[in-house]
Amino acid sequence: MATSKDTSIPVQSDEYERTPVPESKLKSWKSFLGMYAGEHAAGTEFVIGPLFLTTGVSAFDLIFGLLVGNLMAVLCWRFLTAEIAVQYRLTLYFQLEKICGKQLVILYNLANGILFCFLAGAMITVSATAVGIPFGMEMPKLSDTLPNGITWVIIVIAIGALISIVAAKGYDTVSKAANYMAPIIVFGFLLSGIVALGQLEVSSFSGFWDLWGEGSDPFPGQVKYTFWHVAIWSWFANAAMHIGMSDLSVFRYAKKAQSGWTSAAGMYVGHFMAWIAAALLYAVYLKSTEAQALLAQGSAPEVAPGPLAYNALGVFGILVVILAGWTTANPTIYRAGLAFQAITPNASRFKVTLLAGSIATLAGLFPAFAMKLLDFVALYGFILAPMGAIIVFQHFFGEKWNLIIDYAETQKIEFNSAVLWSWLLAAVGGYVFSQQMEIFLSFLTLPVWIVCGVFFLIFSKKSRVK
Repeated sequence: MATSKDTSIPVQSDEYERTPVPESKLKSWKSFLGMYAGEHAAGTEFVIGPLFLTTGVSAFDLIFGLLVGNLMAVLCWRFLTAEIAVQYRLTLYFQLEKICGKQLVILYNLANGILFCFLAGAMITVSATAVGIPFGMEMPKLSDTLPNGITWVIIVIAIGALISIVAAKGYDTVSKAANYMAPIIVFGFLLSGIVALGQLEVSSFSGFWDLWGEGSDPFPGQVKYTFWHVAIWSWFANAAMHIGMSDLSVFRYAKKAQSGWTSAAGMYVGHFMAWIAAALLYAVYLKSTEAQALLAQGSAPEVAPGPLAYNALGVFGILVVILAGWTTANPTIYRAGLAFQAITPNASRFKVTLLAGSIATLAGLFPAFAMKLLDFVALYGFILAPMGAIIVFQHFFGEKWNLIIDYAETQKIEFNSAVLWSWLLAAVGGYVFSQQMEIFLSFLTLPVWIVCGVFFLIFSKKSRVK
């Protein structure tokens, strides 16, 4: 264990990266309502909804799985993330640094920032499918990995640059952008679902139910989803944000922990209504001659949000997809910027966030991040969530176990080995187990999170007590 020798004074900014948010800067629940509705009724939804159909899920499994899984996610935000955030009012990254030490948290921040950049890149991809329609751009296919042409490259770079600049302006700008755009996006999803029902000639609930019926065989290369796949996946689709504590960086601005309930706007407007509406858009496309021909050949039809929305809503559909991608990529790049800024606290947050946006834009050039979004979201939550358990278990059990709170800061060390071993043994061991036993990765997210927290208590108690 190395003793800390860093005596430099980090550069402070109005984002309070290394200090608690002052009371004068706290925000009401309305600020978070708009941000969560905008972020989660957003670009990912235009991809995830259709991808559920490619897994052959049934109507019952989809609807009730989403109801249960989203409820569990909201409870995690309210009683874990928001509860801890309003007590300490610190970013995830600085709070981890106090426990883990600067050297160890650099590794986590690097992984966190890069994974967030990849997610933001997928949303830039989503917006690009809409911008490319007037230019006759070839849309990426479900199996595509590489850019498919110069038009695609130019459009992705232009969108990425614009989104990155907004994210670099800071939390206030990101929050305001979400509040302005959220009502338009939510209305767009609702309207597209209604129009799609008309195109499918559905006039009753039974007709809607029959669209999925008992489900079907999954598309080539996809896994068959059941109720448990949908419920657990939707619960942990944002595992890095709630049980992984990433949204400490958001709720540290909340006046009260009750603001955590605003996450329900994202879950039930975005991860329920919007997912189903997007699935309906894809159901319309699957009845087309083009899609039927591809299925007959054993190929998976493309999942391109822009054309799907344009088919239902015309130019307004293009606008909705662009804004939807924007409102997801903005806060995601903002989070990535905070992660990178925690690695180099003397660097300009504006410049570091632009770097994060550049990485996201580069990732957006590769359609695979969007086309494999179900798998990617499960993986990034699985990797990042266990570190949130370190904060949660210290908060709720640290005093009871007679541990030294914020050990790295108290003992002036830069590397807390108890945290490293807890994270590695839980995450790596869980991933290897899932691959060997062929277990759906999201099924192991919660067990691995709990195991990481328990390991942290045991390793910390064994070697360092008061």
